[in-house]
Amino acid sequence: MRMNEKNIKETISRVRDVMADCLRKTSLGSIADELVGIAGGGKMLRVRMMFRIGAVTGISRDNLLRSAATIEMLHAASLLHDDVIDGAVLRRGLPAFWITKGTSGSILLGDLLVCQAFKLVSGVESGKLLPMLITLANEVCDAEAQQELLLKGEMPDWSTCVSIARRKTGALFAFTGYASGGNNTELCNALKNAGYAVGTAYQLADDFFDAYGDPDLAGKTLGSDAKSGKITAASAWRSSNIDPQVYISDLLADSEKMLVAWPDVADAWRDYLKNDLQPVIDSFLSSFPVQTV
Repeated sequence: MRMNEKNIKETISRVRDVMADCLRKTSLGSIADELVGIAGGGKMLRVRMMFRIGAVTGISRDNLLRSAATIEMLHAASLLHDDVIDGAVLRRGLPAFWITKGTSGSILLGDLLVCQAFKLVSGVESGKLLPMLITLANEVCDAEAQQELLLKGEMPDWSTCVSIARRKTGALFAFTGYASGGNNTELCNALKNAGYAVGTAYQLADDFFDAYGDPDLAGKTLGSDAKSGKITAASAWRSSNIDPQVYISDLLADSEKMLVAWPDVADAWRDYLKNDLQPVIDSFLSSFPVQTV
């Protein structure tokens, strides 16, 4: 059964319920509903992917809900930490969490969400997904650390920036794909690689949005990458002889090709690209300075 938008929205609501339930079991349980509004906001692109694919791979709804809540808590933790690192004051149209609760509050909530994510995924099929989550979460942290501690102020290089994007954000989408493949190991790995491709595309587009987007429409602080001297695709593309829009489009097309052996999954993947991911990427690139390519 392929998912429609009504199904997707109902699913997102249930994923937020799972996240809230996790937080209610912690010492912050009395403010769990407030916190899940922070942790479970945003576009939920990974949740949308997981349920569009999971609907045709036959994974139980409970396992999908817990896997989706896992990756969203990990994603939320990364944003809480990133906003502190970048000094970003706005997130999803509201003051960033560290602005209202302090840097220590933002860091500690992020740490708690990471731990809750690992705890939750440990209960999915007797911990089957835990090793992959550990591997890919390590990639996220490794890329962030490299970008922050080794590459600041360095000459931007396109291939390095793509590598950062692939690990920093692609890894989260890779886990989402892998967890959506059910008991078919070959399909899980194909979906993991397709997830890497679309996650990389998303991060590259977001790099350009940070550099060229309209702050009044963004709902988040823009320009922090350049201000902090962080190298991203937006600082590397002019000297690379790469057309970023073509590069991003090719990544999305490549992700489709990885799934041709599973027609039903490929159809669901195309639904995801068309209805969920592509509109967001298009909005990120809408202010891209095409005339200077």
